[in-house]
Amino acid sequence: MANQAQATQLDSLFRPVDRNRLSEEIRERPSLGYWQEVWQRVCRNKLAMIGFFLLMAVVTLSIIGPMLVPHSAHEQSLTKGNLPLSGEHWFGTDDLGRDMWARTWVGGQISLFIGVAAAAIDLVIGVCIGGISGYMAGRNKLGDRVDNILMRLAEILYSIPYLLVVILLMVVLEPGLATIIIALSLTGWVGMARLVRGQIMQIKRQEFVLAAEKLGTSHAKIIIKHLLPNTIGVIIVNLTFTIPHAIFAESFLSFLGLGVQAPTASWGTMANDALAVMLSGQWWRLFFPGFMISLTMFACNALGDGLQDALDPRIRK
Repeated sequence: MANQAQATQLDSLFRPVDRNRLSEEIRERPSLGYWQEVWQRVCRNKLAMIGFFLLMAVVTLSIIGPMLVPHSAHEQSLTKGNLPLSGEHWFGTDDLGRDMWARTWVGGQISLFIGVAAAAIDLVIGVCIGGISGYMAGRNKLGDRVDNILMRLAEILYSIPYLLVVILLMVVLEPGLATIIIALSLTGWVGMARLVRGQIMQIKRQEFVLAAEKLGTSHAKIIIKHLLPNTIGVIIVNLTFTIPHAIFAESFLSFLGLGVQAPTASWGTMANDALAVMLSGQWWRLFFPGFMISLTMFACNALGDGLQDALDPRIRK
């Protein structure tokens, strides 16, 4: 009896599948594209979604934040210097009576612009050099020579301390937004180039790439159409880490007085201005710019980690 009951239980667990019903379910199920699948994986990653919404909040407030108060970021009033948080001044004021709420978000515009601009330049230079180097490596003597020259250049720049190069350039050149972006981009592209080169050296051995070569497809078309699209995952993840790194570097330089110059506001210059009053009780002067730098870096890194887990490594032909 026990064996019969067990057999009945097993039969209820393993029932034959209706093939017609299964085929209908498969037909009705929508097929997802590569990026739709990636987005679904990112949505299932709670930390990545927290980072995404925090980053969107910082970007949105940097755009509309100054418009939410009647005070200008540059409006001075010596009678209102170093006021604490209040209904009139949500983040208090600095020593010149300037509204800290407005300055925080105007400073966010500058810091975010520098981070995105530096990352974009790193992207263009790094993808071009990494793509050419990875594709030419191992093809022939000329290809090996091109690869060696480009990689030796990258290794030389990589061996030099990053901040040392940036600080030297900021001292030699006239301080300004353009100078900061150039200084941050001078060696910032090296990491992107090495990542792209490594990915392309793996992908170029795939059959669809070899078939395109046999069909006489030009080298430029193979790189642009077949190789670079399959490195987009690595590129996006690397960008999510490059942007906060550039924002921190700008803030550090501005904190030292080598970056954005007064009266232009950035999170770094605001922290520099607050340095003199750190022990005087005006905690809000340093807290808000420092908190925004930390929050932006956390949001970008969390989103980058989520994207890294979500991006499918499969090859798209």
